[in-house]
Amino acid sequence: MRFSILVGSAIIFATSPVLAAEPTGEWLVENGAAHIRIENCGGALWGVTSWEKVPGKDTENPDPTKRNRPTLGIPILIDMKPAADGVRWDGQVYNAENGKTYTANITLKDPNTLRIQGCVLGFLCGGENWTRVQAAVPQATARQPKGKDGKNAPKGKTAVSEICSHVANLARATH
Repeated sequence: MRFSILVGSAIIFATSPVLAAEPTGEWLVENGAAHIRIENCGGALWGVTSWEKVPGKDTENPDPTKRNRPTLGIPILIDMKPAADGVRWDGQVYNAENGKTYTANITLKDPNTLRIQGCVLGFLCGGENWTRVQAAVPQATARQPKGKDGKNAPKGKTAVSEICSHVANLARATH
């Protein structure tokens, strides 16, 4: 009897749909100008700029007090939550080039290709493919994570908790 329960359970698990992998990690944007670090923060994916080819400022931000902040470290993917289909993540994307935030979705095309699509008015959509970064972020241009005391965090540690606490604070304010 016990054996048949275990076999029955195994069959149920084997025939259940497999949930899509999370697109967490480091991604190179299509034009090669930046890396976006995607982390799962409490069930929602957030992506922040983790490396830039050329450092920039958020000059087009609709909030004049934020126009002088560096684009390094700002959230690009905002509150992306799993869609009902189990394949896509839906949320928002911030475009620092024009200061606008759009509804968006991301999908893993394969383990090393992420498709991001942003939409205006729900139907005018455009997107691009990002490529997974296998190597570490170049140290010369990456911002060293800060610890709780304001000093540099130990090198080599992933700053997932820092990213999540950073975006949680930003989520309460306009972009």
